[in-house]
Amino acid sequence: MKRFNKLLLATSAFCAISSVALADGAQTKLPLLELPGIEDRDYWIPGEVNAEGKLEALQAVVGAKAVPYSGTLAKPIQIALIYPSADTSDFWARNYIAMTKRLEDLGIQFETTEFASRQIEHSLQSTYANQVVQDADLYDFVIFGPSELAIQADNIDKMASSDGFSTFVWAFHTPLKDLKNQPDGWFDFSSAAGALTMCDYMLGRLGNDVTMAMNRGIPGITDDQRSGDFKACVEEKGNWTTAYEHYGEYQREGGFDGTSLIMQAYPEATVIHNANTAMAMGSVEAQVAMGKEKEIFSTGWGGTGLELDAIRRGELDATPMRMGDDVGAATAESIKAHLEGRSDELPFVFLGRITVAHDQMSAAEIDALETEAFRFSGAGALER
Repeated sequence: MKRFNKLLLATSAFCAISSVALADGAQTKLPLLELPGIEDRDYWIPGEVNAEGKLEALQAVVGAKAVPYSGTLAKPIQIALIYPSADTSDFWARNYIAMTKRLEDLGIQFETTEFASRQIEHSLQSTYANQVVQDADLYDFVIFGPSELAIQADNIDKMASSDGFSTFVWAFHTPLKDLKNQPDGWFDFSSAAGALTMCDYMLGRLGNDVTMAMNRGIPGITDDQRSGDFKACVEEKGNWTTAYEHYGEYQREGGFDGTSLIMQAYPEATVIHNANTAMAMGSVEAQVAMGKEKEIFSTGWGGTGLELDAIRRGELDATPMRMGDDVGAATAESIKAHLEGRSDELPFVFLGRITVAHDQMSAAEIDALETEAFRFSGAGALER
């Protein structure tokens, strides 16, 4: 199988526009914002590594009807997935469904082997990575959703060095510069772009001089962008004050405990920022338990089915919403390109679209966004 050309091509920073059809037939633009420069970084941003036009081309393919695979397979391709699918967030399960359904639409026969973990089970992911490398002859593609990028860097390098399979990374879009072996592709939604989108929305909605608290995730690049970039933006542009920052490790319990502490010790905080779905769900549970869900403006991250249901119930106020199935569909299309010997046409980093879903939207508007976002995995909370 032809390996992906890992030459990192420098281009200008990326900014793309996509459209989603609303219920009334109108089109709303969903910008993927230009990523900010990050001083002293040891990783690339998409604009530095994507050859011009390749990202937009793959986005167009992902948003269009599937064109069947042009070749034939003697047997089903073998795909291993190592990811924290045991977590509350349905990001992993939805993109698995989106990938498999798109592969079916493409006429590509496949079999999958899943290695599940929770977000905080770093050593378990290392065990899985070693097992997959040891059994490299069994797999054609390995999809890795790292528990945290820096912690799993050696495992990414190890899998990318294998000649037995192609390696794709899910949920990160900032390739580490010091990897000796780069994986074949990165698939994600930009946490930095989502943070800036959310910042602009919150300043427009709530104005200046607001006091907030934060349920942050695990120290590392994802939380630096989702929480750190958001915090820096609202403090600089809106003179917001951060009363308290709690590290909830992306777990529901962490969101519950952090919010309980915030409500008791920092009652001046009128906004609680949550860095993922699990913590957002724990946060609203704590607020409902104390009857304060109407007093605090709460945010999530990702726009998962659980978050949208919480918005409909009036428990969650806003979330940067990913067009969730984009990652899985793009992965399927990338597999097809590899099988057809067209891997050089692919972007090194794929980014999906992000907009803000919030409690002031009509039911029809939320439903339309949800239908587009989950066009493969299905609207509504995912049953697992």
